[in-house]
Amino acid sequence: MSELADEYFDAVTGLMARIRAEERESVAAAADVLAAQIARDRLVHVYGPGGHSNLASQEVFFRAGGLMHVSAILDEGTLLSSGALRSMAVERLPGYGRIVIERAGIGDGDVLVLVNAYGINAALIDAALTARERGATVIGVSSRAHAEQTAEQHPARHPSHANLHDVVDVHIDTKVPIGDAVVQVPGAVEKSGATSTFANAFTMNWLMLETLALLGATGDEVPMWRSGNAPGGDEANARFLDRFQGRVSWL
Repeated sequence: MSELADEYFDAVTGLMARIRAEERESVAAAADVLAAQIARDRLVHVYGPGGHSNLASQEVFFRAGGLMHVSAILDEGTLLSSGALRSMAVERLPGYGRIVIERAGIGDGDVLVLVNAYGINAALIDAALTARERGATVIGVSSRAHAEQTAEQHPARHPSHANLHDVVDVHIDTKVPIGDAVVQVPGAVEKSGATSTFANAFTMNWLMLETLALLGATGDEVPMWRSGNAPGGDEANARFLDRFQGRVSWL
């Protein structure tokens, strides 16, 4: 069965290699936005509306080595822990994304990163449109190919049929193939081995690294999380907590 491991490994690493090679300019542009926001001591909001896309917002929130200014929007509507079928229904519900953005208080001068594997669902597009209407800068992280190859009448789509990459200020293309899964196991009725979680995690962590590099070049101390399980972690984190408790909703 090692052949399956090889095939899956090659597919995942090949996907990340494409992102690395083709998205340098987009990641740099997004990092400029994030670094400028954090330099002003403003939060960077991250929302991943969609079952497994929520993992991308959690990946860079309250994370060892992560930026303390990152504030994830962990709305329960599309979390799988609230029920998988419910999650899918909510992500397809027109108007829901607007409610989430308004409730989070996203507005003028804010920065919102929206992460979604496929870049089409109604909650996602409403979140993007609402945030921009309210004066926020919106960065999108999604697969252009997946969105463009999905039928306009697909039930997951926003009523406008818009794609995320068309309605944001900066877009980073994660290259996730249509259907997400990439390995055809003999005898299985569908492909398996999803790629979107790897693509999202790599892209989001790369974006944070580039942002950190820009901030570090200024010589100012950047508030960062240290693992609470590492020596001195609690003490290191406590130095900054007063700056973020009450500002970061899910802290």
